[in-house]
Amino acid sequence: MLVLSRQRNESIIINDNVVVTVVDIRGEKVRLGIEAPSQVPVHRREVYEAIQRENERASKLDPKDIDPLRGPKERR
Repeated sequence: MLVLSRQRNESIIINDNVVVTVVDIRGEKVRLGIEAPSQVPVHRREVYEAIQRENERASKLDPKDIDPLRGPKERR
């Protein structure tokens, strides 16, 4: 893990197209601003982990479990 020290309004650049800026520091909390291309997903870690868990759960569904959710025209 790379550990950097930054002050308010200082930034780091990742992969030439993601800029992370320290926006504010209040006590133990740091606010970060992130500029990234729209095709680069940016999530808080806990949100990312929830998305991964949900994707894993969805990948294990049997197609017959989804059939009742489809409308009459969508059923095969």
